[in-house]
Amino acid sequence: MPRLFLVRHAEPATSWGGEALDPGLSDLGREQAEAAAKSLSAIGNLAVVSSPMLRCRETAAPYAALRGVAPRIEPRVSEVVAPASVQDRRNWLRETFPWDDGVVRRQWNDVAEDLRAWREACGAALREMTTDTVVFTHFIAINAIVSAASKSAETIVFRPAHCSITELELASTGLRVVRLGGEMRSADVR
Repeated sequence: MPRLFLVRHAEPATSWGGEALDPGLSDLGREQAEAAAKSLSAIGNLAVVSSPMLRCRETAAPYAALRGVAPRIEPRVSEVVAPASVQDRRNWLRETFPWDDGVVRRQWNDVAEDLRAWREACGAALREMTTDTVVFTHFIAINAIVSAASKSAETIVFRPAHCSITELELASTGLRVVRLGGEMRSADVR
């Protein structure tokens, strides 16, 4: 049974939905990525998969370098895409996937069909993995995968911190959550 480790990207240089559509990492983010690489090295030699987004590729780079491999880019584990008509993507994200304490969580059956299809595609990408793998991905993608694996209807089941490592197992019955990664202390998702 393959073990799958979902790593949320390190802190980006700018907030999601800001002026930069695909920001790289901040100085702190680069430090977080190096620390994650050390933690992953203690787990073993994992296949390396990354979202195509720059912040994920930069987070994956230190571990991939230690392994001497190039990450395989997997578009299905990329960040959720806001509709083209949305002017304020950050606000859309907060309304579509509320994560603040005390806020009623949305259910997957309450979101648009294309978002439910995206969730399924995220899970399908992981179910196709045949070896122990680390996947560098995003806050909402991790929630989509974990909620499906735990059979939760909620869009947000936890708030993974930057570079947190969530462990899943791929069994004959599908994905199973072994351990959630560390959670954010702030409600600010970057």
